[in-house]
Amino acid sequence: MSFPQHRPRRLRTTAAMRRLVAEYSVAASDLILPVFIREGLREPKPITSMPGVFQHTTESLLVAAREAVELGLGGIMIFGIPAERDATGSASLTPDGVLNAAIREVRGAVGENLVVMSDLCLDEFTDHGHCGVLDADGTVDNDATLAIYAEMAVAQARAGAHIVAPSGMMDGQVGVIRAALDAEGFTDVSVLAYAAKYASAFYGPFREAVDSQLHGDRHSYQMDPGNRREALHEVELDLAEGADIVMVKPAMSYLDILADVAAMSPVPVAAYQISGEYAMIEAAAANGWINRRAAIEESVLSIKRAGATMILTYWAAELAGWIRSK
Repeated sequence: MSFPQHRPRRLRTTAAMRRLVAEYSVAASDLILPVFIREGLREPKPITSMPGVFQHTTESLLVAAREAVELGLGGIMIFGIPAERDATGSASLTPDGVLNAAIREVRGAVGENLVVMSDLCLDEFTDHGHCGVLDADGTVDNDATLAIYAEMAVAQARAGAHIVAPSGMMDGQVGVIRAALDAEGFTDVSVLAYAAKYASAFYGPFREAVDSQLHGDRHSYQMDPGNRREALHEVELDLAEGADIVMVKPAMSYLDILADVAAMSPVPVAAYQISGEYAMIEAAAANGWINRRAAIEESVLSIKRAGATMILTYWAAELAGWIRSK
């Protein structure tokens, strides 16, 4: 007996039909909004390489946080830019420093209605721009950096962070942070590990966003873009040390890595759609070369399709508005 030929196009005939059979979709709760707060600003400062993104004042940051709650976003990730930097990033530990104060203000404004996440790294706070302290020959000192990370984690937890996110790619960072949090009674504060963070060329606009002081590169501690298996090893190490969530960064150029990690991880997987990915789409759209909304939606959907549980994207609020209006 012969059967009629299957015609897949039947399931693509209308928008309603396509929605019905869609294998993946993005929800507002999947999205995390990265935000920057800069000490000393009197009004939000546009980031020229990232149109539509700003360095915030406390007041404008709170507006963004409350909007994130109204839009149903999953979370907000806070980066701080201090007025003064030094070799050890000491401003990262000050209770009233720009980042810890911002965490406290945002948590006070949103309570438990939004997951408040904090970047746990020294690059914004050091006068040399590296993610750790340097030894006598100018090399990042892994173990000396871990001691500061432990203090940072506790300071951020005291300020009210639900999740701390070590992004420096120091060996052993998750274990040290978990131990420090537990020792101080912060057993409910989660650790989002930047487990597979690559030394990417696409971080460029972020350097402007945080007024980076970096000279040189971070190839000695971030991953080589040519390595794939190594990413799984890094994830396994972070899982063994107690990571609650693991991150792949960047997202779009590393969808194969994201898919690999999603296939093996027993914990949620985050992916960061970084500044360069954002800037490329915005620039192409501004020149009329691509459809801006369609490109944004497709790019984020590709990250979800590759296996991300949650996505950090500078378009989080705008996307959530589009999702609501559908």
